[in-house]
Amino acid sequence: MASLKDISMACGVSVATVSKALNDHKDIGEETKERIRRIAKEMGYLPNLSARALRTSRTYSIGVMFADEAGNGLTHDHFCRVLDSFKRTAEAGGYDITFISSCRDRKGDMTYLERCRYRGFDGVLIACADFHDPGVVELLQSDLPLVTIDYLFNNRIAVISDGVRGMQDLVEYIYQMGHRRIAYIHGENTAVTASRLSSFYRTAERLGLEVPDTYVREAAYRDTEAAHWVTKALLELPTPPTCIIYPDDFAAFGGINAIREKKLRIPEDVSVAGYDGIPSASQLQPQLTTIKQDAEQVGSVAARHLISLIERPKTTLVEQIVIPGKLIEGKSVARYSSL
Repeated sequence: MASLKDISMACGVSVATVSKALNDHKDIGEETKERIRRIAKEMGYLPNLSARALRTSRTYSIGVMFADEAGNGLTHDHFCRVLDSFKRTAEAGGYDITFISSCRDRKGDMTYLERCRYRGFDGVLIACADFHDPGVVELLQSDLPLVTIDYLFNNRIAVISDGVRGMQDLVEYIYQMGHRRIAYIHGENTAVTASRLSSFYRTAERLGLEVPDTYVREAAYRDTEAAHWVTKALLELPTPPTCIIYPDDFAAFGGINAIREKKLRIPEDVSVAGYDGIPSASQLQPQLTTIKQDAEQVGSVAARHLISLIERPKTTLVEQIVIPGKLIEGKSVARYSSL
């Protein structure tokens, strides 16, 4: 493998210049950097990670916690896109990512924090977790650089999809389409659910909508079977809703099946709306009305802020970054008239 000295001879510059160029020092011109990097790559140069770790006191490794209780794992459309964006941004910054596991290894049982220290992670992203788990709380309260997604914790950077504005935009759109009997099937008890549910009630109150308790039901996120049965219950009410909002697009598939099993048409007989904006929702007939979360931006922003916290801890602000979504009108909400 080529050494720094080999590269310096091939480039006609000093070893120090090569080192600065490969480490992106500002006192080396961009043209020179690009030339040295190109030649280093052609010569098959690989940096010595151990040496870099000793020099910088960093391992250039980030731990990612993704503990999905529903068992969807990386098939979870929204978080899969978030993590892909996070991974690409972190790798572009020179970091590798490793998923954090609580399983046993040769060192015996480890807490999340112990595992992070054992692995030498420079920082941690908590993308999905049970934030009431004592092990997660211990990690949150530690001195490790850490960023959370869709969860606020004291003195931690959080990147949050704007569920409050998203639900407001969705309810307002459905209202503008003439609907006054709007049901909401929300997800399980999480911080995300709480903010969306509060926004649903607040928007309904501002618009003068009456929301019977029977119109607000729970079904776990991405649980098509639960959404199916709750939809059937809503449709069997003496005065059923004219529009049903689902906790997410995937769960909406179960509700759509229940509506069609009753020989009802979407949106002519019953309108539906989802949340997330997953690609498959745009392929439905009719196209699903939904709020598209900006997963790409959420992941990228989380990575940039975590790297900044690792490399510039004294100047990086601990803040909450709210990422707006976008209403996709689709075709699944009909213009409704009670006349």
